[in-house]
Amino acid sequence: MTTEIRTGLRPTRFLDHESPVVREFVREALRTTEPGNPVDAAVALYYAVRDGIRYDVYDCDLSADGLRASSVIERGAGFCVHKSLVYAAAVRVVGIESRLVYADVRNHLASPRLRTLMGGDVFRFHSLTSVRLNGAWVRATPVFNALLCTLYGIKPLDFDGRADSYYHPYDAQGRRHMEFLAMRGEFDDFPYAEVVGGIRQAHPLLFAGSHTTTAGSLVSEATGAAETPGTTKPTGLTGPTGTAPVEGP
Repeated sequence: MTTEIRTGLRPTRFLDHESPVVREFVREALRTTEPGNPVDAAVALYYAVRDGIRYDVYDCDLSADGLRASSVIERGAGFCVHKSLVYAAAVRVVGIESRLVYADVRNHLASPRLRTLMGGDVFRFHSLTSVRLNGAWVRATPVFNALLCTLYGIKPLDFDGRADSYYHPYDAQGRRHMEFLAMRGEFDDFPYAEVVGGIRQAHPLLFAGSHTTTAGSLVSEATGAAETPGTTKPTGLTGPTGTAPVEGP
């Protein structure tokens, strides 16, 4: 038990929760939270990551340095892999054990451009986080921020610190959205080579460079503020051609 607690709390190269950047992020997130309540802290940090760090699969840094929790906070954006790293690091600051969880998912409502870049509707190494609260492991997914969900017609995923929080299988209009196909496991630290190598192998067109994803913006695709090559300009508050955003690898 002692070993489990130690590994679930320790700082690592990627979960660098002893860094001033991560600690300041946690301090700001918990300013109005009563100290000493792990569930309240986990919930407050969930929303700080979900809505305080912009979700986007485009223009992301997948280098080892870019995937440190502190680097993601400084950049202020990332997709599920980045945001789950931040949450896993943040909860460790307040003594909550965490693990990183990876799965393969099918997204039935991916935009045309992202289907092309991802090579279909099955996306590898979708990331979420598992936290230990009240003696049990609970899964949380602080990925899509509330604004993006509004733009794409998806109900934001909430977390109460007591029940698992996965992606809803249907969007706000009742259309099938996310389907979990296979779990790849839980990890005390970020398995960089396995995850980044696996994303690159499964989705090579997503990459614009050796460690960066292709240019674009999910918000721009949703609002039509700036059309991205290969997309259809949307109308109203719906995704491209009326679809929802892909949850990314």
